[in-house]
Amino acid sequence: MKIEDICELDVKFKVDDFILIIFGGAGDLTKRKLIPSIYNLFSHNFLNSNFKIIGFGHPYRKGSYHDFIRESIDEFVNDKSDNIDEFINHFDFITAEFDDNKAFLKMINNINKEIHEHIIFYFATPPFFSKMIIKNIGENKDKFNDFKKTRVVMEKPFGESKESAKNLNSLLHNYFEETQIYRIDHYLGKETVQNILFFRFSNIILEPIWNRNYIDHIQITVSESIGIEGRGRFYEKSGIIKDFVQNHIMQLISLISMEPPADFNANSIRDEKVKILKSIRKMDEKYIKDNIILGQYSNNENIAGYREEENVDPNSKTPTFFAGKFYIDNWRWADVPFYIRTGKRLPEKSTEIYIKFKEPPLKLINDHCNFYDSNSIIFKIQPNEEICMNINIKKPGIGNVVHSTFMNFNYKEIFEINKLTEYERLLIDCIDSDLTLFARQDEIEEMWEIVDPLLHLWAENKLLPKQYPAGSWGPFDSIKIIEKDNRHWRK
Repeated sequence: MKIEDICELDVKFKVDDFILIIFGGAGDLTKRKLIPSIYNLFSHNFLNSNFKIIGFGHPYRKGSYHDFIRESIDEFVNDKSDNIDEFINHFDFITAEFDDNKAFLKMINNINKEIHEHIIFYFATPPFFSKMIIKNIGENKDKFNDFKKTRVVMEKPFGESKESAKNLNSLLHNYFEETQIYRIDHYLGKETVQNILFFRFSNIILEPIWNRNYIDHIQITVSESIGIEGRGRFYEKSGIIKDFVQNHIMQLISLISMEPPADFNANSIRDEKVKILKSIRKMDEKYIKDNIILGQYSNNENIAGYREEENVDPNSKTPTFFAGKFYIDNWRWADVPFYIRTGKRLPEKSTEIYIKFKEPPLKLINDHCNFYDSNSIIFKIQPNEEICMNINIKKPGIGNVVHSTFMNFNYKEIFEINKLTEYERLLIDCIDSDLTLFARQDEIEEMWEIVDPLLHLWAENKLLPKQYPAGSWGPFDSIKIIEKDNRHWRK
């Protein structure tokens, strides 16, 4: 089946006309993710013909903006067709600083001349520009033909703490309704992440065992083999807690543990996620010191350490690794530990959720079979998207020997299609007014409340990262966190 065939099965994939204004339209995120994603949607006939893209910000320095778009497609799109010139004709660029009100008035004038159903402002800029851009849009809201058609897409990190997130939300709500605000986390656009809900709630055999009575513990690993990739200035301000734990990790925890929603609309799903976030056990200083480990990668062979990276303080205390244990204090998950591990310069690029079930109360097979593994389910989110279930069977032969094996569901092998990338899916949902995969105001603030105590201790030098060699699985103490509970990391 081809991706075009899927479009015919669901008319929602054919979206209305829109105008997309990209602040930071000639930046790295736009080049690597946004333009390739929009081009793929265009090539696969997801978009109507009357869409318009306006880049806003500092210009492309090597040539015209159309050259920038062509370079993006050449570098980051694998499946190109002969429609590139037609695609490029949908783009304009406004060269301006983000505090230039005259440039915003010019942008609004361009928008008002176009026929469209939706106006989307995409913030592909460093976070410190956000307030300036929001005010320039909002204070000119009466100059739009129909401001109610506008919506705002904001990248992570959304704020720097709970307090700053609340202030940013308050500023947005001065001009926009909550239904106009799309706080994006690209992990939620990944197919396997979305399928967590379908796997859980469309298979009745799972619900009776998805709780503390049958599940021993859950592991979430988000590992990257790369370093900070030239983002020294950004990483010195964020570190792994703001970059991954506050957003990606918290989203994965809430999806794997939430209660069944009343229906599949956006608010019902987000209501249940917020309940989980509110139930995550609050951490005091003693708990953090006993159950949280930070790390920072050091040099190893030909790989530079974090402190040797460009624009990084040679005495930096910024963490690039996190390992810890969380608890959800509710009826379903009481006393079930959630072990979390994420970091840069680890042995492989991998994201997975590992649900480990308890052992049977009695092992009724011969004594020499007492070492077989208990059941487990693994959601592999990247690089290969699949769901695996570990079960035990009898090994062929005369003896009674237990053999553990996996039942695998692999997206590529089963469906034989090219799936939408996470940015393609999220852009479609935004144009189509579907907020399900975007974070709500209270969701963002609850995620910050969970990690704020960690950030405070780090800022006070009471929670410092331990060094680990690039290419390893982090500091040795991260192994102790799980092994002191007589468990071990799957990898």
